Amino acid sequence: MPPEYVMQGQFSEKSDVFSFGVLLLEVVSGRKNTSFYNNQYELSLLGYVWKLWNEGNIWSLVDKVVLEPKSNSKNEKEIKKCIHIGLLCV
Repeated sequence: MPPEYVMQGQFSEKSDVFSFGVLLLEVVSGRKNTSFYNNQYELSLLGYVWKLWNEGNIWSLVDKVVLEPKSNSKNEKEIKKCIHIGLLCV
């Protein structure tokens, strides 16, 4: 859920942008945002993605199905662009 909805009960078009970003990151990673709850190191998928992005280790996020062995540099650029867009949305 978008933070403004959780904290204040407000829902807006920004909520849709936030949700799209989360969905995009879920698709690229192959993991649900809720799969990170009860994880002692990370609070959510978003926290994990930000950590990897800041460390320059974003490729460990990408699901192996998305990052096929026959992928080329164009596909890698598209995957990185999707992660960047997802982060900008959240």
